[in-house]
Amino acid sequence: FAGESHDPLVEALVTEAWRRLERFDIKLLSEFSSCLADQHLYFSPLMGKIADIVHRNLETTQDLSSLSVLMVNISSLISRHFQQQLVNKTELLFDTIASSEVNVAIRIARFLRNIKYCYQPLLEKCNNVFLSNVDQLDLDSISKIFRLYKFLQFNSFEFIMMAKKKLTEMIPLCNHPASFVKLFVTLGPIAGPEEKKQLKSTLLLMSEDLTGEQALAVLRAMEDMESRNSHLIKRVTSVLHKHLDSYKPLELLKITQALTFLHFQRKEFSAKLRELLLSYLKISFIPTEVSILVYAISLLPSPHLDEVGISRIEAVLPQCNLNNLSNFATSVLRWIQYDHMYLDSITGKQLKLLQKLDHYGRQRLQHSNSLDLLWEELKSVRGNTFPESLLEETIATLQHFVDEINYINVVEIASFISHTDYLSTLLLDRIASVAVQQIEKIHPFTILAIILPFSTLNYDPPQRDEFFGTCVQHLNSYLGILDPLMLVCLGFSLATLQYFPEDLLKSIFNIEFLARLDSQLESIGGMSGAQQQIYKMLTEVLGGINRVKASVLTPYYHTVDFECILDKRKKPLPYGSHNIAWGQLPEMPWESNTEIVGSRLPPGAERIALEFLDSKSFCRNIPHMKGKSAMKKRHLEILGYRVIQISQFEWNSMALSTKDARMDYLREHIFGEVKSL
Repeated sequence: FAGESHDPLVEALVTEAWRRLERFDIKLLSEFSSCLADQHLYFSPLMGKIADIVHRNLETTQDLSSLSVLMVNISSLISRHFQQQLVNKTELLFDTIASSEVNVAIRIARFLRNIKYCYQPLLEKCNNVFLSNVDQLDLDSISKIFRLYKFLQFNSFEFIMMAKKKLTEMIPLCNHPASFVKLFVTLGPIAGPEEKKQLKSTLLLMSEDLTGEQALAVLRAMEDMESRNSHLIKRVTSVLHKHLDSYKPLELLKITQALTFLHFQRKEFSAKLRELLLSYLKISFIPTEVSILVYAISLLPSPHLDEVGISRIEAVLPQCNLNNLSNFATSVLRWIQYDHMYLDSITGKQLKLLQKLDHYGRQRLQHSNSLDLLWEELKSVRGNTFPESLLEETIATLQHFVDEINYINVVEIASFISHTDYLSTLLLDRIASVAVQQIEKIHPFTILAIILPFSTLNYDPPQRDEFFGTCVQHLNSYLGILDPLMLVCLGFSLATLQYFPEDLLKSIFNIEFLARLDSQLESIGGMSGAQQQIYKMLTEVLGGINRVKASVLTPYYHTVDFECILDKRKKPLPYGSHNIAWGQLPEMPWESNTEIVGSRLPPGAERIALEFLDSKSFCRNIPHMKGKSAMKKRHLEILGYRVIQISQFEWNSMALSTKDARMDYLREHIFGEVKSL
């Protein structure tokens, strides 16, 4: 339709179509549903009627092209059971379409995105269509596919490489801001250093002509690229500032998140952003919108909320889902942390608000009567930011529905647990049991997600060898086509559990695979406050800055926080002029310290590694070390280190509350004696 939905002509046509709807064939029905979608009538009774017709005629439907249009348009209205029926029907009909049907494949991927279902078998079929038609894909199509893959967390190494080559060829051809911004957003996150440089320099020349929408797209792409080009950020934010009044709450949140990540600080911009967010908050009554606004405010330099803001949160609490409540709790905790650090105070209002959030969260969890309904809310929650009290109740609720975990939901449940850092042996044992018993119904490419919580939380289920063996066996025939990064992550996860399958190792350690591997070492970050304390004390305990070495890179590419060497009389040996500065890497492991590190030690001497373990090294509910830290200790010991791991909980305990106590602690662990003054 060319007119608006309330136009009399449109209303008359819709009424007439309602009378004839049952007589429409599937092609005409799909076209009419697209007309309704163009009018944003996704939730209209008429669209509901179309969904009912599709449901009744699904068994006899053979036209996947028309069905895919309908699937996208009715996806907001249909039940989970109907969603699964459509997925099954699509799988059945997929081979009936021509291999050149790119638009059908894109629509199927859109449907999966709309229902938030990363169904690997269908996505692989769609991906094969894209790969076989990559020469015909234009910038718009590639951009759509990348957005869909990102949302669904689907990785295709082959598609990325082929699309990257095609997009790189487009750089000199895109000379209009609209097309170049789309190219920047799509190519930027996967581009090499030279291409990134070219993209940024070209965008700088166009920056004055960007619209508000384009500036936001560029900013989010820079966040994905981790690009902190100050000149480009300044240009883009000046455009954002001009259009700030036109952005909606969700867009303001995206701006705030991106600028926070990119470390952008400008008082005038932050003040206007805060003013806008607060003005929206005062008139908003939709729970999701209120939670978005509060979350954005909590990211700003001064995350305070006035009485109006607090009352707005309290007003929507009874209608909030778990994701909303989690966002509110995260925001309030940031607020409390800020007040404690800078104002040295915590108000009773903040604590009361946390108690209310906890109350409504527990109430919502306790009213859940099935795992499916619970999961509808949980799948949008970020497990790593879930408040402690709600997390404990959530795990207890999941344990209550433990028998409902099956091959359909096991991957999602495993992924959620991986991000919570909460060790529940009951849930992990059930996941292992489902994997062993129903492995043939589980897609091979999801095996990594199933193994990950065991690796992350450093837990072996009772049927350990059978579980890992079954998972690896199920994946063996796919090793040659797995995404390289996924294969490396799988090998790493199994290594943390001290499980080393021969076929997997052979697949990783061969020239052909290594040639495909397109990854880089992560750069070393700076010291935390506790690490700085330990470093200074170690220089005193060991007798000087040249007797302790910071940020040492080992042959396993582990970075040791601190290293020292004691001779046979327990006397620290000096490093001379070879100490590596913080944040620097030697050209080759141990190469820059050949006098001591990398060569044989004097007889009777020992190399000591001191590691500071923060809270992220342990499970959230019990002081159980996670798999990565445990494996690192094993590797360092294989290299000949004596490893001293200093837990954050121990270092910050009352027993070590004074400098003398901490110095004694270090002496005792390094020398085996106490020398308190």
